[in-house]
Amino acid sequence: MFLDLTKNKDLNVYSYLVGGISPRPIAWVSTLNEDGVANVAPYSFFTVASCNPPVLSVTQVNPRDKAIKDTLANVLATKECVVNIVSHSQVEKMNQSCANYASDVSEFDAANITKVASEMVAAPGVADSKVRYECKLREVITFSNAPGGGQMILLDIVGICVEDETFVDGYIDPTNLDSVGRMGGDYYATTRDKFAVKRPS
Repeated sequence: MFLDLTKNKDLNVYSYLVGGISPRPIAWVSTLNEDGVANVAPYSFFTVASCNPPVLSVTQVNPRDKAIKDTLANVLATKECVVNIVSHSQVEKMNQSCANYASDVSEFDAANITKVASEMVAAPGVADSKVRYECKLREVITFSNAPGGGQMILLDIVGICVEDETFVDGYIDPTNLDSVGRMGGDYYATTRDKFAVKRPS
């Protein structure tokens, strides 16, 4: 089967993207709104954009019922956030945090997620996340303002917090981190079944 996207605009492109491009790492992004309400929400269109300078990329897919989600609105207002990495033990709370709460409701409170103060940004982090990236907004690239359109948030990393037990010999230990990935539908993947392949010399 071949899907020609230039000729058929009615295809369910979203399902083909999230179903085929998987597993995807999850950025559990915590922010503060202008009234001081703490928000935290998961985004699976997430990756490293640059190492020098250190930049993360988190993309919002525009919802149908409003122009932007609370996370992007808060980042635009405050110019900062924390990207928390999701471990397997956090999946249920992470999933609960993506419910459609009103902007004046803190997902930290609604999903019983413990906050922790950050070192270099005002936004709190998720206390039991084993890796947290404190970030400042670099820029937002808008591909489309229509529902389903993408807005890529580029974030400069200003600080990294790693749990002591997860920081081994100067590296983040993937076994201890026990991160999860997002797949299509309601599916997630663990990183517990690992294998190593040495790069060719």
